Amino acid sequence: MEIKKFISFLLLIFFSSELKAELIEPNKDLKPYDVVKIQLEALKNNSKNDEGIKQTWLFAHPDNKKITGPYERFRIMIYGQQYKYLINHDSHKINLLSNSPNTFIYRIEILTEEKKLFFYEWHVQKGTDNNCVSCWFTTAVSQPMDQGNTI
Repeated sequence: MEIKKFISFLLLIFFSSELKAELIEPNKDLKPYDVVKIQLEALKNNSKNDEGIKQTWLFAHPDNKKITGPYERFRIMIYGQQYKYLINHDSHKINLLSNSPNTFIYRIEILTEEKKLFFYEWHVQKGTDNNCVSCWFTTAVSQPMDQGNTI
């Protein structure tokens, strides 16, 4: 019986390393909070292949994608000075600051692996694209506000 469990365990490890997590697509069933949470969790667990950044890109507002350019340019931007603290961060908290029917604004607390605390302001709005007019997308993320080291 123990040998069967051990073989099952080995097969589970082998196949789970082969499987890729499916990226979540924007859809009308996701609430603004869900969109922010999906993006932050993806960035927190970003892989060598930048799957977290790819997930985040899917929820960038279509109007913003026109400004940030194609995915590769967005990826470089995320690794830049302003957003690098989001990649593989240690933990985050999401606090609603304000909302209206088409816009939600959150204050995001990011604790980095180096135990530095940063605040971001994260804006989410409904889509304008005919493909997903009722979907929520990120329209803006502020520059980080450095809160210093934590204890």
